[in-house]
Amino acid sequence: MRRILFLAMLIFSLVSFSALTVYTYESMGWIEDSVISEFEDMYSVDVKVVKLGDGGNVLSRIKLEKRNPKADVVIGLDQSLVVEAVKNDLLISYKPLNASKIENQDIVFNQNYFVTPYDYGAIAIIYDPERLDTTPKTFEDLTKMDKSLIIQDPRSSSTGQAFLLWTIAIYGEDWKEFWKELKPAILTVTTGWTDSFSKFEAGEAPMMVSYATDGAYSYEYYESTKYKALIPEEGGYVQVEGAGIVKGTKNEDLAKRFIEFLLMDEFQKKVPLNQWMFPVTNVELPESYEYALKPEKILTIESEEIANNLNKWLNEWEELMY
Repeated sequence: MRRILFLAMLIFSLVSFSALTVYTYESMGWIEDSVISEFEDMYSVDVKVVKLGDGGNVLSRIKLEKRNPKADVVIGLDQSLVVEAVKNDLLISYKPLNASKIENQDIVFNQNYFVTPYDYGAIAIIYDPERLDTTPKTFEDLTKMDKSLIIQDPRSSSTGQAFLLWTIAIYGEDWKEFWKELKPAILTVTTGWTDSFSKFEAGEAPMMVSYATDGAYSYEYYESTKYKALIPEEGGYVQVEGAGIVKGTKNEDLAKRFIEFLLMDEFQKKVPLNQWMFPVTNVELPESYEYALKPEKILTIESEEIANNLNKWLNEWEELMY
């Protein structure tokens, strides 16, 4: 495998490329300063990173630009967003040469490789124990905590959409009844994770929808579990994020090399302490990840069911909340 990748790099080093344009969401902007330069050095190219709010905003932009695509690669599409991207014929299928580096093939949620996974993690409720008198154990417990929870809008946020799907996986056809009960517990709905976390850190609410790795974040930066994560007893919902090549790109070959780069150690080893998700390859995890949660029970929704119902669910959620 190393020989194949080396030969590919050698061949492409002899070719002149235009700049590669990558769309991603705001909180993934760390790649600009941390790893993009390594890819640029490998292929002697410039990479332009365009940050667009949350994963839902990334999808919306490539849909708007379908007839005249500006991006070559998109980073940050999870299971539900990919369904919409494929349905709208926005991506091309490409299985990277180093796909075997993905440690657990169960997280390859798109078998046609319209996207390649680069990280994963369970959705969770994070909380500040100093500002919370009682720790909820179930989703029903959450409904009893008035204006205590910050969530993300599932129409614009991949995290918010994963949370919505989590509740549907638990409650099935009764999910709207649960949301009616949950609504009084919600302090605010933000457009994306970054805005939610800013409000949470500012003390506006003691809980927010986030990721099960946030205990690792707390230990890494505060040397304590200042913030804790919980996965309610009903079970956890795992979000897998992937990157894909935009259909119509004029830099398809270089885009393929970039997808492969995301599975290389140079990128994967930066995921835990920057992305705060689990890497998909077997790179060594930092000590703080001893405080990251993995759900004992994983809940899922079939991709076909998501494809057939997502727009309806989002419309019903909007009607219920607003």
